[in-house]
Amino acid sequence: MSNYTSEHHHNERIVQLFQDGQYLYHKGLKAYRERNLSRASKLIQRAIFLEPDNTGMLSQLAVIYTEMGFYQQSNELLDFILKNMNEKMTECHYFKANNYAHLGLFQEAYKAAETYLNEDPNGEFMTENMELLDLLDMGEESDHYSEYDQDDLILKQDQAKSFLENGQLQESIEMLEEIINDYPEFWSAYNNLALAYFYAGDIHKAKLTVMTVLEKNDGNLHALCNLLIFFHYERKDEQVRILSEQLSNIYPMLNEQRYKLGATFSLIGMYDLGYRWLKSLYRTGFEGDVTFYYWLACSAYFTDRIQFAERIWGKMEAEYPGHARIEPWKERLEKQPSLEERLAAFYVSGRKGEKDQLQAVLDSKMAKTEFEAQFVRLLLYGENKKTVISKDALFAYRTAKAIEEADCSVIEEDAMCFWIFHVIQQMRASGVQLRNPSGLAATIYYIWKTEQHERLTKTETAKLFNISSATLTKYERVLKEHL
Repeated sequence: MSNYTSEHHHNERIVQLFQDGQYLYHKGLKAYRERNLSRASKLIQRAIFLEPDNTGMLSQLAVIYTEMGFYQQSNELLDFILKNMNEKMTECHYFKANNYAHLGLFQEAYKAAETYLNEDPNGEFMTENMELLDLLDMGEESDHYSEYDQDDLILKQDQAKSFLENGQLQESIEMLEEIINDYPEFWSAYNNLALAYFYAGDIHKAKLTVMTVLEKNDGNLHALCNLLIFFHYERKDEQVRILSEQLSNIYPMLNEQRYKLGATFSLIGMYDLGYRWLKSLYRTGFEGDVTFYYWLACSAYFTDRIQFAERIWGKMEAEYPGHARIEPWKERLEKQPSLEERLAAFYVSGRKGEKDQLQAVLDSKMAKTEFEAQFVRLLLYGENKKTVISKDALFAYRTAKAIEEADCSVIEEDAMCFWIFHVIQQMRASGVQLRNPSGLAATIYYIWKTEQHERLTKTETAKLFNISSATLTKYERVLKEHL
C-alpha cells in the first residue's frame, strides 16, 4: 500500500510538472534566449493556454511575435492586454508603435508612441520612444499626412471585405491588390485576396498568394487555414492530413484566431476540433455573426450534440431573422453541385437553346464566381467583342466547343461533359498555361475514348481536331502529369 501511495504521489508530481504553465514558460524563455523563436512561441502559447490570465506571458509572446515579423498578431495581443487585462501596462503602447512602423502604418505608429509618452513619460522605453517619435516626425508635412493614410486603409479594407462577402469578387480583388501595393506587409489583405482568388475559381493564384504570406510571415495562422481549405477542395488528402495535424497542435490566444481555426476545422469535416475552439469562444460570451453560429451549430450537430446545435440555430434565427442560410444538417442532404457540375449543366443548357435559364443564372443572387458568370455570357452571346471575358473563360468555352464540333454525340453524355470541365478546372488549379484549346480538346477526347476501350489512334484524333500528332502527345503528357 505504501509503495502504491509513494508511486502515486511521484506520478502526480510529474503530471503537475508537465501541466504547469510556469514550467512551459521558462522553457519558452530558454528557447527565446537561444534565438529559437518558433519553439519559444509554441511553448509560451501552451503556457498561456494553461494560464490565460498571465499578462507577463502574453506580453512576452507579443515581443516574440514582433521579432518573428508577426506584427499584426503582436498588436492584437497587445490590444487584448490593454483592453481586457491591464490598461496600465503602458509599455504595450511602445511595442505597438514599433509594430505599426514595421507595417508602414506611420500615423498609427506616431499615435501609439505619443500615447506612451503621455501616459509614462519616464517609462522604461523613454529613450527608444523619443527616437521613434523623432524618426516618425513629418515636420511641416504632418498635417497632410495626418490620419488620411490610416483612414484610407481602413475604408479600403472594409470595402474589400464587403465586396468579398457580397460575391463581387473582381471588385474585391482590385481593391485588395491596391491595398497590398500601398501596404506590402499588411498580411490580412493578402489572406483576403487569396480567398477572393479562390472564390473566383483561380486556385493557382490563391495558393501563390498564401505561399507569399507564409514565405514572408512564417506561421501566419489565417494563411495556413486558407491553405488547408484549398487542399481540402482539391481533395489532396495527404496534404490535408499533414497540415491539419500541424494546426491541431496550435493554441491560439486571440478570439479571431480561434474563430478562424474552429470554422476551418468544421469546414473540412474535423468537427471535434472545430467544436472545441468555437465552443470555447461561445463560453466567453463571444458575439458572433451568422457564420460563427452556422459553424458552431454544424460542429455541434456532427459531434452528436443535437440539442445544443438546434438551440444555437434558434439563437441565430432570433438574432439574424433575415439570414439566407439553411441548417447545415439539411444542407448536407441537399448537396450543392460542384463548379464542374454547374459548368457542365450550363453548357448543356446552351446546346439546348435554353437562354432564359442561362440569363436567370446571371440575374440571380446565387453564389457564382466571375469565371462562371463569364462562361455563361459566352454561352449566351458567343465571342462578342463587347463582352469583357477572361482568357480562362474563353479557353474553357473554346475547348468544349472544339469537342462538340468534332463529335457532337460524345458531349451529350453526362459523364463526358462533366469530365471535360473537371479537366479544365484541374489545369486551372495547377497553374499550367495552355494556349491551344484544340490541343486540350483533342487530348480530353482521346483519353476518354481510349478509357472506353474504343480503337482510336493519335493520328486519327489529331486529324479530327486539326492539330499535329506531336501537339496531342505533348498535351497528353501534361494532363497525365497533373490529373
